[in-house]
Amino acid sequence: MPKPKSRTNEVVPLLENERRQRRKITAERKNRILDQADACKRGELGELLRREGIYASQLTSWRAQREQNGLAGLAGSRPGPKPSKDSKDRLIEKLERENARLQKELRISRGLIDLQVKAHEILGIALPRIEDETEGDSSHSFKSEKKGSR
Repeated sequence: MPKPKSRTNEVVPLLENERRQRRKITAERKNRILDQADACKRGELGELLRREGIYASQLTSWRAQREQNGLAGLAGSRPGPKPSKDSKDRLIEKLERENARLQKELRISRGLIDLQVKAHEILGIALPRIEDETEGDSSHSFKSEKKGSR
């Protein structure tokens, strides 16, 4: 008489199932499942739920999402807290920081120009006029006109 095969209670995990991951159901698949659920006759819905591995409560929430936002409502959102700032808010903050930096540079530059004008007045050196210059670069010249009192 042949010897019966020995049965072991040892469970050997498959390599592909070694690390469990959250399953991801796409919006198209959700929409397809909802359409199939709507087309089910009496008693067929349970079979569909078992085959797809979902719960009836998921169908209810998917229907509500599809009713509110259409197919885009079925697209999953990222888990975790919602970001407090969107891309527009981040761009506004970046531009405000850059504006503040440029305002600071402008205050410093104006202060340096005022200091140079005062130094020229104290030393009695006439500032060159922009109209007097005939050569190309006039970026380093100053007007010899006095500024009004502030």
